[in-house]
Amino acid sequence: MLAACAVVTAGLLLFHRAVPNSPGRLASVLEAFLPWLGVVILALFGLALLRRSALAAAALVLPVAAWASLFGGLLLPGERGGARELLVVQHNVSDENPDPAGTARALAAAAPDLIALQEVVDPAREVYARTLAADYPHHTVRGTVGLWSKHPLTGVRALDIKPRSITEGWNRGLRAVVATPHGEVAAYVAHLPSIRLGAGGLASARRDESAGLLGEALAAEEVERVILLGDLNGTAEDRGLAPLTSRLEVAERGFALSFPATFPVVRIDQVMARSAAVARVRTLPATGSDHLPVAAKVVLR
Repeated sequence: MLAACAVVTAGLLLFHRAVPNSPGRLASVLEAFLPWLGVVILALFGLALLRRSALAAAALVLPVAAWASLFGGLLLPGERGGARELLVVQHNVSDENPDPAGTARALAAAAPDLIALQEVVDPAREVYARTLAADYPHHTVRGTVGLWSKHPLTGVRALDIKPRSITEGWNRGLRAVVATPHGEVAAYVAHLPSIRLGAGGLASARRDESAGLLGEALAAEEVERVILLGDLNGTAEDRGLAPLTSRLEVAERGFALSFPATFPVVRIDQVMARSAAVARVRTLPATGSDHLPVAAKVVLR
C-alpha cells in the first residue's frame, strides 16, 4: 500500500497536467498545492521506516525524484547579482489595511526599483502616494492598481482585463514603460479576480478569462523586455495561468509563499518576466495586509 501511494504521488507530480479539470476544476486545486505533496512524501517515508518496508522505501525514490525535478531548484542559492539587475516588490496591500503609511515605509525599506500595489483604494491612495513620494517620484494608479518607480514612466495606460460577467466599474490592470538605466522595460501590474473553493469545486472562470485577456495584451507588447507584477490569484503551476506562464518566465529560486499572511501556504503574488530572468523571489515581513509582500531580483537580458 505504501509503495502504491508513492507511485501515485510521483504520478501526480509528473503528470498533473493530464489530470482532468472537471468536475469542479479539481486539477487546478491540485496544481495550486502541488509543492505540498512533499509533505505527503515525508509522511510516507516515516511510515516506511515504521513498517521497515524496503519496497516502500525503494518506491519513494520516484516521488522524491519527481518533486526535486519540479521544485528542487527553488531551494538552491541564487546567483550573484549582475549590472543589469532590478529589484522589484509586489504587494496586495488589502483594501482594509489599517496602516497604509507603515506598509509603504516597510516596502520602501527594501529599496526596490519598482513597487507594484493592488487594492489601492481611497483614502489610502493618497497615503501611499505621499509616503512613497520622496524615494519614488514617478508613479501611476489606474483603478485599484498602482506602480511606483525610481525611474521615469511613459506610455501609461489602463489594461482591459475585466471579465464579461462583471458589469460594474472594475479596473485592475495597468501598463507603463519604465526608463531604467539598462533600457526600457514594459511593466504590467494586474490583480486577477479571486477564486473560491466551495461545494461545487473551484470557481475560477473569471480569473481564467482575465488571465487570457492579460496574456493577449502581453503577446501584443512591442517592448521586448516585460515584467509582470501582480496578485494573480493562482500559483505558477495552475493551468489557469497558462496564458501567462506560456509567455513569461517564472521565478528560478525561492518559494516565497505569500498567502494568507498569518500562515502562508501558496504564492499567488507573482513576478514574471520576458527577456529577463526572475532570479530569486522572497517574502518581506508582514504588513497590515492579508498578503505578504514579495520581492524579486530581475536580471535583464
